Amino acid sequence: MASVTRNELSTAVVLAAAVAMGFRPDGSPVERLAAIGLLLLYVLALSWAAAGLGVIARSVESASGLSFVMLFLPHLSSAFVPTETMPSSLRRISEHQPVTPVVETIRGLLTGTPVGSSGPLALAWRSGLFLLALAAAVVLFRRRTRT
Repeated sequence: MASVTRNELSTAVVLAAAVAMGFRPDGSPVERLAAIGLLLLYVLALSWAAAGLGVIARSVESASGLSFVMLFLPHLSSAFVPTETMPSSLRRISEHQPVTPVVETIRGLLTGTPVGSSGPLALAWRSGLFLLALAAAVVLFRRRTRT
């Protein structure tokens, strides 16, 4: 819960900075709530994945190394530039990884534009990752704490 709370506060700070710099969300209140819900599910899924990796890690350094992929994926998504502007090899990776649908859906929800197929895809990725990470973390923790 501490990780989820910390990440949600960080997200609120980023959104406040965006509004201060001129971003004006055009989405309806329902769309804004949907964006917040998707972000919460995303953070919750990543927190459980990190917990599972932390259980199998032998040290703080190795836990940090194991979670590197989770930190790197947003850089290979459409978060910073449209996928159409990427080289073809990078575009294929960007269009078929779990962060891009979340970014596209949240962008659409906050700007009031259609989310298309990215909405259901984002929800499927996040729900699947959450359930898998939760189950893995619980199983790994139980194995690790058996005496």
